[in-house]
Amino acid sequence: MANIKSAIKRVRVNEDHRLQNQSVKADMRSHIKKVEALVESKDIENAKTAFATAVKKIDKAVQKGLVHKNKGNRQKSRLAQKINGLSA
Repeated sequence: MANIKSAIKRVRVNEDHRLQNQSVKADMRSHIKKVEALVESKDIENAKTAFATAVKKIDKAVQKGLVHKNKGNRQKSRLAQKINGLSA
């Protein structure tokens, strides 16, 4: 454990940020799973509305730097493909 005052504060701040980041990422994953579950049950209308909120969550995680830009785009693309494949 650190004994310098600034190092102690840095440990505390890092832990706070880690917990906040963890909740944002968990929320993003939950919305992605919700869309995938709706696609599995072939509920197109609800899947589209859930997709819109999932995209917002993914974009917010990318904006905060929690997820790489390419990974965010890949997740959105795969979800869109699933929804489009369902309606086609």
